[in-house]
Amino acid sequence: MVNGSKNIYIERRGRIHREPVSFESDDHLMRIIDRIVAPLGRRIDESSPYVDARLPDGSRVNAIIPPISLVGPTLTIRKFAKVPITVEQLVEYGTVTPESVEFMKACVLARINIVISGGTGSGKTTFLNVLSQYIPGDERIITIENAAELQLRQEHVVTLESRPPNIEGRGEVTIQNLVVNALRMRPDRIIVGEIRASEALDMLQAMNTGHEGSMTTAHSNSPRDTLSRIETMTLMAGMDLPIRAIREQIASALELVVHLERLRDGSRKVTHVTEIQGMEGDIITMTDLFVFEQTGFEEGRVIGRLRPTGLRPKFMDKIEASGIHLPASIFGVGDRMRY
Repeated sequence: MVNGSKNIYIERRGRIHREPVSFESDDHLMRIIDRIVAPLGRRIDESSPYVDARLPDGSRVNAIIPPISLVGPTLTIRKFAKVPITVEQLVEYGTVTPESVEFMKACVLARINIVISGGTGSGKTTFLNVLSQYIPGDERIITIENAAELQLRQEHVVTLESRPPNIEGRGEVTIQNLVVNALRMRPDRIIVGEIRASEALDMLQAMNTGHEGSMTTAHSNSPRDTLSRIETMTLMAGMDLPIRAIREQIASALELVVHLERLRDGSRKVTHVTEIQGMEGDIITMTDLFVFEQTGFEEGRVIGRLRPTGLRPKFMDKIEASGIHLPASIFGVGDRMRY
């Protein structure tokens, strides 16, 4: 993170550290930014004062310059691991537990529609990448992103990337355009890197029209907030739909919300695995299947574990119809030590 030519910060293990280095001047930093974005076919100047792009190694770069930025040219680069993070590493880091992983693996194989939610930098894309590895190799997967970050290991993957308008304001290709187009490409599963606006309606329609097992991510503060945000994003499509019709679409399309948070010690944890059960009146009903329980704070580290609530999801028959039989102990049933 470069905030003007003199202030440079780096994030390590979830914590931000200031670096004792600087650029010569704002002009020096501007030349560096130009050298980064020019080979990507992008430009940054007063008429287009910010840019968001993907570097050849997959990293995300964002730059914003004066007069929009009052601290001078600002550069943010989000690097990704060269080798994708594995489930075993996430269990080792304490992000998830083996029981919750086994459950989520069963959900992916049984083609449950999943939304991964959380705040900025909570690890949504990384977690989506990890879950996607459970998709069988004989299925046609289409990924749609603003900047391609997903690193799927399957062979039959088509990666689509949105495009901003050119200097004349033409040629824009939105996530919504790509979701509509993906439906004509005979996908088994559609994975949208992130829903931010009216494409939420198209994603819900895709999930409701036979593209089961699709996944996406969304920014939110809690599982309940995730549904409220998707509702708001659907309204942005301008279709003038009644709220109840939108909620019925959400309750019908989405089946599981996996919520991540970056805790105050910088660690990323799955804090909720929540089932969307359906409608009761005008309200979408949700049930927590796993919840992160904090037990303490020692030596600057959050101590806790993702615990099962003892409840089984309504879609268990769908999992069992796929030939997957999960032991009751995964949901904490019959485990007296935990309750």
